[in-house]
Amino acid sequence: MPFEVPPLPYDYAALEPHIDEQTMRLHHDKHHQGYVDKLNAALAGTEHEGRSIDDIIANLDSIPEDKRTAVRNHGGGHLNHSRFWEWMSPDGGGDPSGESASAIESAFGSMDDFRKKFEEAGVNRFGSGWVWLVSDGSSLSVTSTANQDSPLSDGQVPILGNDVWEHAYYLKYQNRRPEYLAAWWNVVDWDKVAELYAKG
Repeated sequence: MPFEVPPLPYDYAALEPHIDEQTMRLHHDKHHQGYVDKLNAALAGTEHEGRSIDDIIANLDSIPEDKRTAVRNHGGGHLNHSRFWEWMSPDGGGDPSGESASAIESAFGSMDDFRKKFEEAGVNRFGSGWVWLVSDGSSLSVTSTANQDSPLSDGQVPILGNDVWEHAYYLKYQNRRPEYLAAWWNVVDWDKVAELYAKG
């Protein structure tokens, strides 16, 4: 079964004014579709077609070397974006609660300190990539990856991630990545973060 772009769980304009409608349309319908198309082409006719994307990205060494770079880039793009849409909500923002909130405060000192560290990692990611809150099974940390690499490939579980490729923000924020990172907290779905923390 070929991979497919999941539908957005909200309207394209639902994250306004923080994430604009045109960016959401291009990001979801064009960029994410492009990753899926190229991932499917790379895996077509191989034994890996039926595997889950999480399994593939967590075990990239199992992919033949001649296809690995394409699968890493486009499979990572598909996985990262599939989660990204779920990490945002028109009802998002505010602060987390429960166990995930306690874990974040324990790891970073406070929510403000966590946000500061997360934003700094996003600002300092050179070129294209992602910034993440990850779990290694015992503790939380902030990290960033280049291009469409996923923390899953390093044995870490992504609890929250933000896309800092220019296509995620340039129409609205131009070169003001720090402004985009700060505004993004207004749409973060902390319920999804809590769900992934409980699993991770």
